Amino acid sequence: MITRIGQIMLYVNDQDKAVKFWTEVAGFQVLYEENNGEGLRWMEVAPSKSSETSLILHNKDFVAKMSPGLNLGTPSLMFFTDQFDQLHHDLSTKGITVGEIVELPTGRVFNFSDYEENYFAVMEKK
Repeated sequence: MITRIGQIMLYVNDQDKAVKFWTEVAGFQVLYEENNGEGLRWMEVAPSKSSETSLILHNKDFVAKMSPGLNLGTPSLMFFTDQFDQLHHDLSTKGITVGEIVELPTGRVFNFSDYEENYFAVMEKK
């Protein structure tokens, strides 16, 4: 039986730029990096070392060659924060696209894009 989500694969065009975004803009940490020297390279990033779920940044072109037909689209991810207003402000000052705050029945939400114009959402978690 599945008990939790462990890792989410993000297929990116530029892994170095993606790591820079997730660490310098989103405040994540690099937990692990693998490079076999033959094209297989990936990085694991997460908000903290104790996070239950992490993102794995894979090279989109390499994965497409290794697994033709695999859906390489960006998943729709919703992140939670207990510092909603501060995070919205911080992201807004870092030169990325940050959406307006929207009130939903489930709470306040905004979206933001990474350097490759993939959009992600953040919800206030109280």
